[in-house]
Amino acid sequence: MEPSRDAILEALSRVIDPELRKPVTDLDMVREIAIDGGDVAVTIALTVAGCPLRNSFEEQVGREVGAVEGVASVQLAFDVMSPEERAALTTKLRGGARAEERGIQLDPSTRVIAVASGKGGVGKSSLTVNLAAGLATLGREVGVLDADVYGHSIPHMLGIQQRPVLVDRMMIPPVKFDLKLMSIGFFLDDNQPVMWRGPMLHRALEQFLQDVHWGELDVLLVDMPPGTGDVSISLAQLLPRAEAIVVTTPQPLAQEVAGRAAAMAEKTGMRLAGVVENMTSEVFGAGGGARLAAQIGAPLLGSVPLDARVREAADAGVPLVLTDPDSEPAQAILEIARTVDAARSGGFTRTLPLVS
Repeated sequence: MEPSRDAILEALSRVIDPELRKPVTDLDMVREIAIDGGDVAVTIALTVAGCPLRNSFEEQVGREVGAVEGVASVQLAFDVMSPEERAALTTKLRGGARAEERGIQLDPSTRVIAVASGKGGVGKSSLTVNLAAGLATLGREVGVLDADVYGHSIPHMLGIQQRPVLVDRMMIPPVKFDLKLMSIGFFLDDNQPVMWRGPMLHRALEQFLQDVHWGELDVLLVDMPPGTGDVSISLAQLLPRAEAIVVTTPQPLAQEVAGRAAAMAEKTGMRLAGVVENMTSEVFGAGGGARLAAQIGAPLLGSVPLDARVREAADAGVPLVLTDPDSEPAQAILEIARTVDAARSGGFTRTLPLVS
């Protein structure tokens, strides 16, 4: 029996755009369906030519349409959206707002957590990546904003080389391990240094919140640059109800410097979600995280032992909590993720305006 068009459409509703994370039927990407007996041909209109994730569409369409009763073969062809179709898509993704009606593109329920430190070299970025992956394993939709403009290492830690796709002035972040990522590193060539002053840093962070389609995230983790500079102030202005996790290593000097980052977060209106002690070991000692937590009146979320496997996994571009979830540091980070997840504050209660 020849399959019906409705049955094919229902199957295509289970084909998810890997970057936009929505069904291709909802995104008006199904250009044509041709049925000839048991032979089915489907044409999907991609947002841009040369989409790097064609293989995902081919695998999903073959699986879902091929499982429909009466289908003997499936052929998939690709087309490209016209400028008018891309404009209509971005309007739909913005909830009906046109591109010129710009504002922060975060769902009102998204929880924003800034991962901060007083100094570099405490493992803040690797902790951010693993914490994000840990939250994703709990079933949360997670985005990562690499706001460490001078040390943008998260694309490497997640093994992401493709750049964001631009659709009618809207940036679609690449996705890896179910994590959406945006980083200044995507827009720089040959590891060039960033030589920007305060207003340019503010504008870059503002653009990542205005022009990036984050979708319906549960959590957006922001990897902050170390210290108490312009980016910290800008984030507090743009997202005044963000929370902060302060990362320190055990030794007293690191604890002292991290205390300044915590004070900065409080002065700019962030809620202190807690402290993480990283690199606990015979080399660096232990207890600095607990002392910092007591000093700033925030909970100690956990301690992560110093382990070369964390660095090795980061160099390989895969979070340790995914490659070796039973290892001691991965277990510590997963427990921190569970603690952070259990302390959900409910995110924003309203759409926030930009503050200039």
